[in-house]
Amino acid sequence: MGILMVTGIEGARNCADVISAQLGMDVEVAQGCREALGSLRRHEFLAVVIDETLSQCEPASADKICERAGLAIPLQVNFALAGAARLVRELRAALRRREREQEVARRAAAAAMESELKTTVAGLLLHSQLAMRGSEVPAPVAERLRIVADLAAGLRQQLSAPATSHN
Repeated sequence: MGILMVTGIEGARNCADVISAQLGMDVEVAQGCREALGSLRRHEFLAVVIDETLSQCEPASADKICERAGLAIPLQVNFALAGAARLVRELRAALRRREREQEVARRAAAAAMESELKTTVAGLLLHSQLAMRGSEVPAPVAERLRIVADLAAGLRQQLSAPATSHN
C-alpha cells in the first residue's frame, strides 16, 4: 500500500518522489477531489495527505475524500509551507502512531480472548468435577468426565503459564 497526495500545487510530483524514496512506498498524486476519489476507488492507501488549501476551499470535497479513505491515515498539510522533509517526518510519525495503536488493539483483543478462554475452561473444569461427584453417574460416563476434567485442568495450566514474547 502507498500514499495518496491530494494537491494541485506545482512540483507535487517531485515532492511525491522524495517521499517515495524516503519511506520506500509508492506515492500517487491526485490533482483534485475527483481524481482523488477515483484513486480511492481503485486502490487502498496507508495515508491520504490532503492540501489544506483544498480543505479550506472545498471542505465538503475534503470530507468526502476522508470518508472514502477508509482505514488510511488522513493528514492535512499546507503544501505551500511544508517541504518534502516535513511531510516525510509527519508521515513517519503518523505511521508509527498507527502501528502503536494497532499493537495496543491486538494486545487488548488477545487479553480479552485469553480471559474468555480461561473463564470457559474454569467452568468446564468445575462442571465436569461436579458431575463426577454425583452418585448416579455410571462408571463409563464418570471415566469420560474424568478425561474432560483432566484435559480442562491441563489447558488451564497452559493458560496460566507465563507467555513467551514473540517480538
